[in-house]
Parts: sequence; C-alpha cells; structure tokens
Amino acid sequence: MDQQTAEQKKVIFSGIQPSGMLTIGNYLGSLKNWGRLQQDYDCLYCVVDLHAITVRQDPATLRKRTYETLALYMACGLDPEKNTLFVQSHVPAHAELAWVLNCFTMFGELSRMTQFKDKSKKYSSNVNAGLFTYPVLMAADILLYQADVVPVGMDQMQHIEITRDIAGRFNQVYGETFRIPEGVLPKAGAKVMSLAEPEKKMSKSDSNGNASVYILDDRDTVIRKFRRAVTDSGSEVRRAEGKDGINNLMTIYAAFTGKTDAEIEAEFAGRGYGDFKSAVGETVADALSPVRERFGQLTADKAYLESVMKDGASRASYLARKTLTKVYRKVGFTQPK
Repeated sequence: MDQQTAEQKKVIFSGIQPSGMLTIGNYLGSLKNWGRLQQDYDCLYCVVDLHAITVRQDPATLRKRTYETLALYMACGLDPEKNTLFVQSHVPAHAELAWVLNCFTMFGELSRMTQFKDKSKKYSSNVNAGLFTYPVLMAADILLYQADVVPVGMDQMQHIEITRDIAGRFNQVYGETFRIPEGVLPKAGAKVMSLAEPEKKMSKSDSNGNASVYILDDRDTVIRKFRRAVTDSGSEVRRAEGKDGINNLMTIYAAFTGKTDAEIEAEFAGRGYGDFKSAVGETVADALSPVRERFGQLTADKAYLESVMKDGASRASYLARKTLTKVYRKVGFTQPK
C-alpha cells in the first residue's frame, strides 16, 4: 500500500482499563473485533490506566495488569507494527487536553451520565471528581488523535455522544479543530451477560467467580463455568423473551461460531440445555487456547513489552502533541519558543 493511501485511512481509537481480569465480553466486544480492523484503519489502542484510578487500585496490581492488558492486546492478534499500542499515562497530553475540555463541558451533561450514577452507588464511599469527569478524559483520549471511529460496547455509547457534543462546542467557538467521531458497536456479542445473573452484564470485577468467563481461564474452568450457567426451567434451545440465560448462551455461541439463531436451534433440536452448555463451553475454550498460549510467551518477556510501550508512546505522543498544540494556540495559551 502506498503512503498516500495509508494516509487516507480512517483513524480508530479505543482502550480498556487494566483494572481487572478481562472477560469474553471484552474479547468479543473489543479485542476480537480490533484485530479485524488493523488492515483497513489507522488504529490506536490504549491501556487506559488513568481511567482506572477513579476506583481505588492496589499499585502493584495495577502495574502488573497494565503489562498484562498490553500483552492480551497482542495475544488477541494486535500487531504492534500495524497498530499504535500504548499506555495512557505515558502520554501526558491526555490529561492536559482533558483539563481544557473540562472547561467546555457542562455540569448538567456530566451529572446525567449513567456510568457515574451506577458507580456512585457501587462505590458510595469514594464518589470522587475523577469519576464525575471521566467522560471528559475519555473525550480527550479520542479527540487527541482525531479519531473517526471508536469501537465501543452499548454501555459506552453515551460517552461517545458527549464527546461529540464537546468537540462540536469547541469547534463552534474556535473553528474546525476536532474531527467528530462515530461510535460503532460490534455486529455480534456486543453485550455479553453474566452466567450467574443473565439479566446483568458480564463484568471483570464480579465477586462471583462463576458469573464471568475470563480470557485467561484454563480450559477446564471455562467448560465448568458454562455447565453451571443459569438457565430457565425449560429444555428447548431457542431464543425467546424471558429466557435470558439461553439467549445469552446463544449470543456467545453465535459470536464464537458465526452461526445464526436458526442454525443453532436446528443444531441442538431435541438435545436439551446440558448438551448446549457443554458445546458452548468447549467452543469458547478452543477459541481462547491460542490466546492463552501467546499471552504466556509475551508476559515472559517483560523487556519486549516495555519496548512496545516505549515505541507506542512515542508514536502516540507525536500525534497527540500536534492536536494539543493547535488547541493551546486557539484558546490563547502562550508557547515557549
């Protein structure tokens, strides 16, 4: 591909917090899809450690999971030569732009954010300002790189909307500065639900060990968790209202196999829930096996991971500084010569 064509590629930005063990929801909703995009887009994928500290973190654990999250990016197929892979705190422009954007974000907008309301209830002893302004930092993450597309889960679409509003407001005051991004949902598996409480989203921080299937769970653990998955009292593998457990398992199976609901229903006609749950578990375990193997190889080479971090931060910083310099000039900040 010639340089001109490469320069015309649309820009994608996304990131995951290193604040817990990543689940198959993260894999299906983010990582698996990211790997498919690297040929056609200019992709930046960030380990968003600044976001993680809105909830209290153990420092040693946060450092460890930062390395592990980067390794998982690569284990799931992201090539550091084709993508810019970096750690958020290694690029100070994220925090710098976030402050400027705070001054273009309305208090009322932030107070309506669903995630703030939910986390305020969950972490009622630590409702900090960072939790409140989290969407502004996320806007800075995206706008720094003039992203066209942001792959997100359904629960993050509200944050994309406020990013668009902030960017539009700034552009209206100072002229065209930020590209207005589009949030894009994955085609399948956009919202994977808990195996224990299928009316709730699968979470990497769930205290119930059987509720979430983690990317790094060993084969036997994956299969065991699916066999224990909560379902209704019926036996027919069919998607229907009120069958949250089976609907969730069908969503997962479809996402890993590419099969339609009709194909799944035909495959398991007359076979019952037990056979279906075992099949889903074995399918997921088979798909995750090469990811776990590659992850082990990567985490055994810390020097290599640090070289990827350093190179990614350098590439990201160059792009981020270009945007930040433009913003600083437009708002009237002086720059040293």
